[in-house]
Amino acid sequence: MSPVLMGSKQVKGLTAEELAGRSESLAGALEQGDGQLDGEHRAAGLEVIEKVRARTALRGGHTVVALAGATGSGKSSLFNLLVGEDVAPVGARRPTTARPTAAVFGGESATELLDWLAVGQRHHVPAAGGSDRDGGRGAVPGTLDGLVLLDLPDFDSRVVEHRREAERILALVDVFVWVTDPQKYADARLHDDYLRALTTHNTVTVVVLNQTDRLERDAVKQVRADLVRLAELDGMKGLQVLTTSARTGEGVDDLRLRVAAAVAGQNASRHRLAADIRAVAGRLRSDVADSEPVLGESADDELVDALSRAAGIPTVVSAVERDYRQEALSRTGWPFTRWVRALRPDPLKRLRLDKGDKDGAKALPGVTAADVRSALGRSSLPPATPAARAAVDLATRRVGERAGEGLPPRWSDAVADAATPAGPDLGDALDQAVMRTPLRARDPLWWTVVGWAQNILALLSVVGLVWLVVLGVIGWLQLPEPGTPRVGPLPVPFLLLVGGLLLGWLLALVSRSFARTGARRRAELIQRRLRDSVAGVAAERIVAPVREVLRRHRTTREQLDRARA
Repeated sequence: MSPVLMGSKQVKGLTAEELAGRSESLAGALEQGDGQLDGEHRAAGLEVIEKVRARTALRGGHTVVALAGATGSGKSSLFNLLVGEDVAPVGARRPTTARPTAAVFGGESATELLDWLAVGQRHHVPAAGGSDRDGGRGAVPGTLDGLVLLDLPDFDSRVVEHRREAERILALVDVFVWVTDPQKYADARLHDDYLRALTTHNTVTVVVLNQTDRLERDAVKQVRADLVRLAELDGMKGLQVLTTSARTGEGVDDLRLRVAAAVAGQNASRHRLAADIRAVAGRLRSDVADSEPVLGESADDELVDALSRAAGIPTVVSAVERDYRQEALSRTGWPFTRWVRALRPDPLKRLRLDKGDKDGAKALPGVTAADVRSALGRSSLPPATPAARAAVDLATRRVGERAGEGLPPRWSDAVADAATPAGPDLGDALDQAVMRTPLRARDPLWWTVVGWAQNILALLSVVGLVWLVVLGVIGWLQLPEPGTPRVGPLPVPFLLLVGGLLLGWLLALVSRSFARTGARRRAELIQRRLRDSVAGVAAERIVAPVREVLRRHRTTREQLDRARA
């Protein structure tokens, strides 16, 4: 049952484990949300967590019920009637209650609890029937044993310190009993500052319309109905409104039964704390959206394109293409002119880029990327142009806009910040990614075939040349001329020389065409590798931080929803 409204509605009991779970969920939400949650809401959440910790750490099973009301509402008179003697001062001079007064019912000590509440004025009410417990099975039904009843200063007192003291105590008690009268039942301070702010606390709230002896019976019904209507407008649905008269004692027994129900349930403190958690979680819930955009783990093409240009990949690919052609022609070109190409600078070495081995691994086993970076430092690639930097800024901004769409401003700003790495870190990461990417593949088979063919043709031409020179020397010395084989009218040495040179030159021309085609294919392969490396940087330095912000947003929302359950 409800800890207060006994018999009016069913409320599920709340265990200590469930309360601790909600408090942990709230703490998790505050940790995950951190800077993206409203500062005041977050501070209120931390206060509630600390209050849950402190209240649940207190020993004993007391229920703290506070009588709160405006000046002249008669709450002190009701306090005395419930206690059974004049403990709280009552008089015509206002304000009467300057400091809270506590009445402790039963034999169990409430010193630790009252010290936590910082209430100095204490009165002990002996246990009903000489015992505050019924054989250890709980409070005696209908008694107030285990109750700590507080008479608070007026919440509308002209003395600021009195109002602040009332508000301080109200933040800590388990059950609210709001006492009003026919003149002030519609007072804006009661409704705007308290009832409307405690809509999550209706299970631990009672409203008492006191001084009904000043009205006719029909008028009492009308005022009570109007008070119920106002409470519903405040958000207090189904709130019980009791009518009492401290002067005649009418309705006081009903109030006593309601308070006794709260004490007997021994669950009011948990419901109060759970209501506090729901209230602050509800305010924090406005700082997160109902969902977040879905962002894949990989970067989109626009971002990769922009980063590729900024990383100088077009320059690298062009150098790879030239390097392939140069190496291909040095391996398959005319052997008598290959030495000229050895004088040309290596396009990749000029950029301080490591080709890697033919299989895409580093040339030396056991050499890590960190070793390469420490040895080579940065590459000699030209810095990104202003246009390339602008393209990166635009692409990252679009990533942030897509990922932050529909999120509250603080979260969308966090997403935008995550999508825009500060400083030169991104540029360094791109440069290292390019340096780590192997820029070679397996040598084409045709290089070997054509290379051997060129060597054979060169050898044949040299043989033909030497043969002709020998024949010329023999003729010059007028020695007997040996027989020279012929193919038709042409001697074989001449065919070897001219054929070797001509076929070698023609094969070099064909190889040049093959080299251009192979260079384009090699450039496409290396471009894919480089784009994959750049995509990895984008995923690590841009996409992953953005996804982390979205994950924190989702976790914060889920934790708040669990805290509000």
